[in-house]
Amino acid sequence: MEESTVIWSGAGLDVHRVVVGPLANNVYVLTCRRTSQAALIDAADESDRLVRLADALGVVEVFETHGHHDHVGAIPRLRASGRIVWGHPGDDGLFPTIDRHLAHDQVLEVGELRVRVIHTPGHTPGSTCFAVEGSPVLFSGDTLFPGGPGATSFEGGDFPTIIASIDERLFQRFADDVLVLPGHGAPTTIGAERAHLGEWIARGW
Repeated sequence: MEESTVIWSGAGLDVHRVVVGPLANNVYVLTCRRTSQAALIDAADESDRLVRLADALGVVEVFETHGHHDHVGAIPRLRASGRIVWGHPGDDGLFPTIDRHLAHDQVLEVGELRVRVIHTPGHTPGSTCFAVEGSPVLFSGDTLFPGGPGATSFEGGDFPTIIASIDERLFQRFADDVLVLPGHGAPTTIGAERAHLGEWIARGW
């Protein structure tokens, strides 16, 4: 089996992580323990490795957090292996190709798991987070990291927009103990970040 690390387990859910590519992207696989069906978050890089991981863990779909190049490099290979790729239409100009569009507040089913789609523009127009209902797990892509929001200096990025997304759609919606799994680096929690929102606004990044 392709090596991965289980970083969270409970509520009928296992979350696996591998780190790929020159920018050390986190790729997550969320697995329904009752049905063994799984979805992969961000087909970032190292296509052959991710296909082996998908084969080993029963991945049938890929959920993209956004369309930046370091998050989408393995999409063509995973599609060619039979997986369905989802992405938000706000990033259609960035994805190499996708199969289906995500919509805010949509629910995606992975076995018996229900994954809530949360559109959080600002890093890119189509940036999206995914929350697994019935668990304290939130995949934040490049919207929220330990210490602040994702970069907004790229084309399509906007700082006031990402601040509004984080405040209104993450901080006002989720409890302090919700585990935030970002697109790069270490996990954090909603509670660890919420108190610093004013500091981020004041510094402007």
